[in-house]
Amino acid sequence: MEAKASPNGVGLVRLMGRHSGFIACYAALAEPDANYVLIPEVPFALDGPGGLLDHLLERVRLRGHAVIVVAEGAGQDLCGDGRDARDASGNVKLDDIGLFLKDRIARHFATAGQDISLKYIDPSYNIRSVAANPYDSVYCLRLAQNAVHAALAGRTECVVGRWHGRFVHIPMPLAVSHRNEVAPDGDLWLAVLEATGQPRVFGTEVR
Repeated sequence: MEAKASPNGVGLVRLMGRHSGFIACYAALAEPDANYVLIPEVPFALDGPGGLLDHLLERVRLRGHAVIVVAEGAGQDLCGDGRDARDASGNVKLDDIGLFLKDRIARHFATAGQDISLKYIDPSYNIRSVAANPYDSVYCLRLAQNAVHAALAGRTECVVGRWHGRFVHIPMPLAVSHRNEVAPDGDLWLAVLEATGQPRVFGTEVR
């Protein structure tokens, strides 16, 4: 609403998603106000013909506003310094793509002589603080019940999951054998592209 209410308003929202863009995708589909969604699985170019910055500038000039949703792991090749720094848990430290984009967008519009009202929102982990609804409560209760059943049956090194409508015990090595990611040619990303109207690729060459 702030982006639409402000002349040449641009809303930039940074969401969780170090390696996968599911939260960004589903947020954009649940509240279809986003015009751009940027996720780690789909590289994008900022500068040059067809780049995000030129496309954003043109949209604001034509429509008067834009909303960008970016996952925290998106565009690390653009804002990173190439170092493989890690935190105490061994996770790679990510550069802040939100603040990086905020600065680059502001500078690009200033260079083009275009006024902009840029609003930056980073809810961080507040989205995990939303109160559970009845569906969440029932689902968590059934997960807990099945976890107790697994323990009483002597099962170890497994997690409880739902498969084809039934709760099942999944071996931990299988559960962590691969990372779940948004497929760039899958139906979820296609739905996001249709909802936002953004190009499939930003730039003729993507780093």
